[in-house]
Amino acid sequence: MGKLICISIVIAALAALLGERIVNFRKLSLASNELVQNHLPNCVLLKNIDDGAEDITILGNGRAFISSGLKYPGLPYSDVPGKIFTLDLQDSRKTSGVRMPRNFDLESFNPHGISVYVDQSDDAVYLFVVNHPHHKSQVELFRFMEDDLSLVHLKTIKHDLLHSVNDIVAVGAESFYATNDHYFSQKLLKAYVEPLLGLSWSNVVFYSPEEVKVVSEGYHFANGINISPDKKHVYVVNLFAHNVRVLDRKEDNSLVPVKSVDLGSLCDNVEVDPETGDLWFGCHPNGMKLLMFDSKDPAGSEVIRVQNVHSEQPLVTQVYADNGEVIIGSSVAAVYGGKLLIGTVFHKGLYCEL
Repeated sequence: MGKLICISIVIAALAALLGERIVNFRKLSLASNELVQNHLPNCVLLKNIDDGAEDITILGNGRAFISSGLKYPGLPYSDVPGKIFTLDLQDSRKTSGVRMPRNFDLESFNPHGISVYVDQSDDAVYLFVVNHPHHKSQVELFRFMEDDLSLVHLKTIKHDLLHSVNDIVAVGAESFYATNDHYFSQKLLKAYVEPLLGLSWSNVVFYSPEEVKVVSEGYHFANGINISPDKKHVYVVNLFAHNVRVLDRKEDNSLVPVKSVDLGSLCDNVEVDPETGDLWFGCHPNGMKLLMFDSKDPAGSEVIRVQNVHSEQPLVTQVYADNGEVIIGSSVAAVYGGKLLIGTVFHKGLYCEL
């Protein structure tokens, strides 16, 4: 009888703990958040984008790159292999598929975060793509050929420290910073244990052919990452903490925390306006709707802009909001010359004129 009582007490305690963790996760996921529509007047859906535009990056000449077709565990996705799209924002709104190299495994291509590096010595354009073939984690390095809109595959980068890469920002022809969105690699631990326990164990890694090291830790799902126009600061989205961290970049490529800026939403990728230094985020206003996807009550989309991020009082503004009627699950917002591109994890892409 005494053993049964002890077992009952243990079960009750575990149930109470699980209940408390679920309540806490719902709070972190902004499960009670209700979105108010805030549309821009001049927006059209991007053509050819049907399986998401998870990340978008734009060159100084207006050439945009888009990763599409992400298959992320727990979220909807199609069976179509991933693709890279491009469009010239100085010329057209029409997206075109980039011609992929023949020596590359297209069937398992599962692109996530992307970044571009332009070599100032010869104007060569290098495209870095986070890839999850068979749900593994690696980085593909391509060279972009403008003449025929094609990619040449240069190398695949794998490392034990790059075990759960989400996003990437290139700082050289073969070097980058990358975020690991989870601490664990095992599926069950990643999907359930880590989020329910609220562990802030994910990190940022610096990679170069000469050195690989963890440069920043303590994130509750490290997500988007980018760099300031002067290359002196790095910005990292701390998803479930609802903020972005500002870090100083040192000569040895280590990162020193400066501050964090509250965003009030579950922000995904971060892009930087090269002219103003403003930060632009594609965000998930209600993460529970994204995780528990219901086509009758879809996840909304939100674009947030941060101006004067290095000042004592940065200005945080909601630029766009949609309840899922237009686009579902916004993951990125990138600007160029008064134009705004909004991407999603698995849905459409939107072109707006600001």
